[in-house]
Amino acid sequence: MSAPLPRPRARALGLAFGSLPTGLHNAITDVPGVKVGHVTLFHGAGDEPIARTGVTAIVPADPGDLFARPMPAGTAVLNGAGELTGSVEVNEFGFLETPIMLTGTSSVGRVADGVVDELFAAGVGEVVIPVVGECDDSWLDDMRRRWVTAEHARQALAVASDGPVAEGVVGAGTGMVTMGHKGGIGTSSRVIDGMGTVGVLLLCNFGSVEQLRMGGRLVGQQLLADRRAAAPTLDRGGSCLGVVVTDIPLDARQLQRVARRVGLGLARMGSVAHHGSGDIFIAASTANRLPRDVEGRVSIELMGDGSLNDVFTAVVDATEEAVTNALFVADIVQGVDGNVVPALPVDRVLSLLGD
Repeated sequence: MSAPLPRPRARALGLAFGSLPTGLHNAITDVPGVKVGHVTLFHGAGDEPIARTGVTAIVPADPGDLFARPMPAGTAVLNGAGELTGSVEVNEFGFLETPIMLTGTSSVGRVADGVVDELFAAGVGEVVIPVVGECDDSWLDDMRRRWVTAEHARQALAVASDGPVAEGVVGAGTGMVTMGHKGGIGTSSRVIDGMGTVGVLLLCNFGSVEQLRMGGRLVGQQLLADRRAAAPTLDRGGSCLGVVVTDIPLDARQLQRVARRVGLGLARMGSVAHHGSGDIFIAASTANRLPRDVEGRVSIELMGDGSLNDVFTAVVDATEEAVTNALFVADIVQGVDGNVVPALPVDRVLSLLGD
């Protein structure tokens, strides 16, 4: 059994999100130098062992070079029932030194092993503290089998590329559920004239059907009413890992502020950051990279705080669109124990938005 084919993205069906233009691919890879790689584990049906999981790698620079010349970075936590390994070091020193990896909860350690293996193979001879984020995919995946290996993490790094990014039921998003529907990976970008590009990639696994909003309209309650007669409704709270990368020159303090704005984009979709939700975000800038062993004073370019409003707008709008893309693209998936997560009824949503 293979993963379902993707469906059209939200913008292709006429939806719009703010006034800022997108990049060429409307993806985090529109930021120069950024690559994304997925390894999807989707096999088994019926009484067979079932895998619905995977790994996603966000690679803002060659891993060896990134370790040698880290990027300014910061994190933010909306609700902390989750994990982003390496975030303590990111916030202590204000930089990112490894690719950002996403996976299912039970696979964090093995993905971290794969990053360490990759960097050691690249000649790094120092302590490596990988950045790995997780969401719980156990509704669809037999997570106790821990399908993901260190080699899968290395494969995700190896296949990472620029250009269009696969969304929905792919990589770390394979087993994720969003607002009671199949979700997973979503991405979007914005170009700010005279400043640069902001890219967002999300691992969406959050929210309740009745809270789903699109275009500012509460469509979830009608979708819930439609479904009650046909199928049980899944409401698990869930989590969201958000990654923001930009080529705008920002420092670690500013990037913490930028990361925090992912939460506003999730709120537009109806998220309330449930008690059990791990809503954790990281932002990095590809500008102002410095050697690890720099000493003394250095001169860097820095965007003034007064210019951050456009960046904040870009993050919120791109986050809203990334979640919508994850929902629009992902199709129905059946997983472990016969659990089924339906696809978002896109035609029905579009009709509600048109009323």
